Amino acid sequence: MSEVNADLLRTMYQVALTIRRFEEAAIEQYRLGNIRGYFHPYLGEEAIAVGVISALRPADYIVSTHRGHGHAIAKGHDTRLVMAELFGKATGYCKGRGGSMHVSNLGQFNLGANGIVGGGIPLATGAAMGMKQKGSTQVVVSFFSDGASNNGVFHECLNMAAIYRLPILYVIENNHYAVSTPVEQSTLLRDLSKRSESYGIPGFSLDGNDALKIYQAMAEPLRRARAGEGPTLIECKTYRHGGHHINDPGAYMPKEELARWKAHDPVDLLRGYLAAAGVTEAEIQTIQSRIEAEMAKAVEFATQSPQPSEADFLQEIASL
Repeated sequence: MSEVNADLLRTMYQVALTIRRFEEAAIEQYRLGNIRGYFHPYLGEEAIAVGVISALRPADYIVSTHRGHGHAIAKGHDTRLVMAELFGKATGYCKGRGGSMHVSNLGQFNLGANGIVGGGIPLATGAAMGMKQKGSTQVVVSFFSDGASNNGVFHECLNMAAIYRLPILYVIENNHYAVSTPVEQSTLLRDLSKRSESYGIPGFSLDGNDALKIYQAMAEPLRRARAGEGPTLIECKTYRHGGHHINDPGAYMPKEELARWKAHDPVDLLRGYLAAAGVTEAEIQTIQSRIEAEMAKAVEFATQSPQPSEADFLQEIASL
């Protein structure tokens, strides 16, 4: 799995750029009033979803967060259906009832995003217990934030996964802020991955903007999980490109620090890897044009999709 070729890099770049363009298109639609409720962009964090999920098998599960569109797209979800879900339309993955923070699709082994910080961690741990009981070689990946790693459920689940040697990877997406609280003010640990030592499991920290390095680092945790050797805690250090959600201006983020992280942009890094692998600028431009067209179609599909049926909603409620 650690072998990297131009085809893999093309795919990773395409997925990362798709996430970037999807989020940008969705932000525009939010500003136009077509998306309601909260919206938490994944801008700047694309490498984590791409690097981790590229290393998985199709039947491996993921559990996402309130900032979860990137995970869904990296898992192969149709951008038209994700956009329709954000629009609250009947053609969305959850028939428009989940919205931005609750996209899920069991058919593609996505157990769903979660509006509660840390809320997905026990769901993922339970799924891993199910895999263990079935004797499956499937693995579960739980994505969550640096803020979630301070929740009690994080520690309870890591301890449980450790003692039962569950097939799960816990991935901290450390974007340095729990809403507006800097990670340095909520924990004294420089590397959050060191919390793994309390439970006797491996843990390590990575450059969360380098999708290729993340991909290569997944080999051993996945091997351990499939071999029945238990979980791994992985911290990916990254930085979001704006505030906690669209309406948060992020004034608390130092401009110099934001500029430094943007200069280390995850999409640009993948593009650099492509160029180094001999992929021509013309081919890269073709990929970009194809993704731009895909985003236009996603917005058009969502715009033209019908609103959820009240009758269908009431019938589903009645059948519960």
